[in-house]
Amino acid sequence: MAEFGISAGQRVAVVWDKSSPVEALKELVNNLQVLTGSEGQVSVENINQLLQSAHKESSFDVIMSGVIPGSASLHSAEILAEMARVLRPGGCLFLKEPVETAVVNNSKVRTASKLCSALTLSGLVEVKELQREALSPEEMQSVQEHLGCSGDSLLSVQITGKKPNFEVGSSSQLKLSIGKKSPSVKPPVDPAAAKLWTLSANDMEDGSVDLIDSDELLDPEDLQKPDPASLRAPSCGEGKKRKACKNCTCGLAEELEKEKSKSQSSQPKSACGNCYLGDAFRCASCPYLGMPAFKPGEQVLLSNSNLHDA
Repeated sequence: MAEFGISAGQRVAVVWDKSSPVEALKELVNNLQVLTGSEGQVSVENINQLLQSAHKESSFDVIMSGVIPGSASLHSAEILAEMARVLRPGGCLFLKEPVETAVVNNSKVRTASKLCSALTLSGLVEVKELQREALSPEEMQSVQEHLGCSGDSLLSVQITGKKPNFEVGSSSQLKLSIGKKSPSVKPPVDPAAAKLWTLSANDMEDGSVDLIDSDELLDPEDLQKPDPASLRAPSCGEGKKRKACKNCTCGLAEELEKEKSKSQSSQPKSACGNCYLGDAFRCASCPYLGMPAFKPGEQVLLSNSNLHDA
């Protein structure tokens, strides 16, 4: 029992299954009771009933499963997770299980590496293989009888793992070394400077205080209405063709719009809309008969003879 590290006062759970010899189980329990003493406790649990047990979290210091000589126990992921749940933080799990030395398809028995991975996935740390040895005749018979496996590739491996030093779902308060900000100290105010910038209601009635009318601060030039041309932007209306700038605010855009509307109203309106195309497309009463074609929108001046003939 020295390899399991059992000491007085510990709570130990021994997990067995139908392949475990009864006499070997009793002998193991008696030895554990001697080691734990009167202050400790040894519980015996069937592996098939472990999931239905009413054990609380962190109930045992040590759990031993499959270590009974002559037994051949296989541990599912649910069984390993339940063992990790009932272990106290820092507690140890010792299990023994037959493994395959090579990957075999459709085999119930896992390899040693997959068994170690299963213990790690259940939440245990420091998972390591303690020893590996050939199956005894009793264990080989138990494997063939209860697991239906046989072959020279089977070995018995003993693995251990520890539960982390915290419980799942536990919380702890973090102490952050953030110093408190020192209160800001305002600089002292000069009484003489404060008096210069203070104006109270009593000062308004004081005859020594001269109040200036705001209109007296304006010059005669400030009262004159500015010329609209002086308010135009430098680029507004520049170039050969007068064009208002974008977002014009000087009035040039409105002025150009009025000029455009006047030029359009001064030109005669076309009834057919084909006057500028030439005589081949004009109607019989068109005032542009006999004149060459022109561009749409171009201003066309009619002579007195043309007006008389029309």
